[in-house]
Amino acid sequence: MWILSKQAKQIALAHSELELLMVERASELQALSKRLLQVQDEERRKLSRDLHDTTGQTLAALKMSVSFLHETCQRDPASRAIASDVLALADQAIREIRTMSYLLHPPLLDEVGFTCAAEWYVEGFAKRSGIDVSAHMSDSRERLPKRMELALFRVLQESLTNVHRHSGASTAKVCFQKQPEVVILEIRDFGRGIPADRLVRLRQSSAETGVGLAGMRERMHELTGKLEIDSDGRGTMVRATVPLYAVTQSIQMAGLERGESMGSGQDCQ
Repeated sequence: MWILSKQAKQIALAHSELELLMVERASELQALSKRLLQVQDEERRKLSRDLHDTTGQTLAALKMSVSFLHETCQRDPASRAIASDVLALADQAIREIRTMSYLLHPPLLDEVGFTCAAEWYVEGFAKRSGIDVSAHMSDSRERLPKRMELALFRVLQESLTNVHRHSGASTAKVCFQKQPEVVILEIRDFGRGIPADRLVRLRQSSAETGVGLAGMRERMHELTGKLEIDSDGRGTMVRATVPLYAVTQSIQMAGLERGESMGSGQDCQ
């Protein structure tokens, strides 16, 4: 009996140590995941700036030079036609670079906040995709913490991308509410919906969820918020809910990071 009791204690101790190790590893993975998202956002911001300030300016200079050549080819129709084609290609490249730069990190997000940036993005998405998207935004123009604005914007981007790729919908709706204690972002499409078995797997955070959905969940977890997915034969709804008090406490505990104050925003231009 004494031997069995000793073995039981050893097993219990080993089990306790294993649980502690699992908690430590989970905490380390959480910190690593958070850091990866931060690095990703920093790289997106840098790439956006570089595309706009270098590649965009180079293409603008190229367009000016080709415009000059176009004007000097009055007596040579063949050369003038080639110059016209190059001008059109330069215009297309400038538009694509500008769009890519804005999608990587829209300047409106830093300048005037989530609401204005979301309205701009929804409008551009509707034009590019052909999907009729209505946007219903909270009247409040008060700025949210930058990390919250960025997280909500990434949820909006990823959700609308999924609408375009998978839903088969011709219409969708985006709704953003700022309530006294929480902010709520809903993206709803009116497409074919998600099959019940796949919806279960998506809700279980399995490997099948993919990088995009996993990233959205991680951003919400960082803000002590939650991400919900509902779907039926009438379409799919993604809802991100973030408590304001928890974010404020988190920022205060960590110390206000540079440029991450709760300062008032500007009106949309």
